[in-house]
Amino acid sequence: MHDLIEKYNTSRQRSLLLSKPLHKEDFIPQPVDFVSPPKWHLAHNTWFFEEMILKKYAKDYKEFDADFCFLFNSYYQSIGKRSQRNHRGLITRPGVDEVMAYRKYVDDAMNTLLASDDSDEVKELVVLGINHEQQHQELFVTDLKYILSCNPINPVYDDDANLVNDENAEEGWVQMAAGVYDIGAEGEGFKFDNEFGRHKVYLANYAISKSLVTNAEYMEFIQAGGYDDFRFWLDEGWSWRQENNITQPLYWEKKEGEWFYFTLAGLQKINPEAILSHISFYEAQAYATWRGMRLPTEQEWEAASDKLSWGKRWEWTYSAYLPYPGFSVAEGAVGEYNGKFMVNQMVLRGSSVA
Repeated sequence: MHDLIEKYNTSRQRSLLLSKPLHKEDFIPQPVDFVSPPKWHLAHNTWFFEEMILKKYAKDYKEFDADFCFLFNSYYQSIGKRSQRNHRGLITRPGVDEVMAYRKYVDDAMNTLLASDDSDEVKELVVLGINHEQQHQELFVTDLKYILSCNPINPVYDDDANLVNDENAEEGWVQMAAGVYDIGAEGEGFKFDNEFGRHKVYLANYAISKSLVTNAEYMEFIQAGGYDDFRFWLDEGWSWRQENNITQPLYWEKKEGEWFYFTLAGLQKINPEAILSHISFYEAQAYATWRGMRLPTEQEWEAASDKLSWGKRWEWTYSAYLPYPGFSVAEGAVGEYNGKFMVNQMVLRGSSVA
């Protein structure tokens, strides 16, 4: 149990380290409904441990504040009412200091519980909670970038935080032979429920690029009029492009004939050789079509993944988010974690540098 306590505290500390460069005013804004404020992320992660573990397993536990379940529940219908997602930026109270006090209160209670309860049920929930917080750490960085990008003076989060400057490590193509491949989770270590169950799929011959699209390659698409030619776009994507007047990737802007992009290190000139970031599925599909190619399916990506250098970007696939054979929704609130979102979404593979 000592290792689990250490992992818990390390993960919790990382969230605070990510918050360190922020001004208090940075913790609150929510410019669009798909972004959550930093303060909400910090409180929601904490609520997860309080609601899912402490209230059930810690003897004589007293919740920190009765209003917090309403304020910081994300989408768990089984737990009760919650504030609207697009109202998270309106939660000016509790303040940042109170949220930090909430984190300490729950951390103290969690450390006490873990020192005395080594049941498998508690361990599994703590591991899920750690992975949940790590997901929100990535979201924290991603959402914060959008929030800061809305500030017209292009503020700097950290001078060393340009996370979109890395380049491809390999070039060329992986040739994959037709055959039956195993897809899904196996081996030791944590896995989310949507990674089960392991199953076989037949794949025809295909080739998959070892490198991801670079900024320079995508600039060619822009210069060739890719954003203005409906032939490359899915109908829904073309409507999205027109309705939102999309003419370049998110965070890109042209100044005096040169491309710049907003980064967490401020506004910087685009590195043409860096891996492309922040495009939608619609843009990825249109670019691939323009190149005379297509996006891989998630099964094709997974079958080739041990031959690819991945881990810097989430990578679009041409697969809908659906359950694997044998998938079942867990009992209770944790069952709301994945299954109910398997509609109207496309699958990303790889992982974010954040």
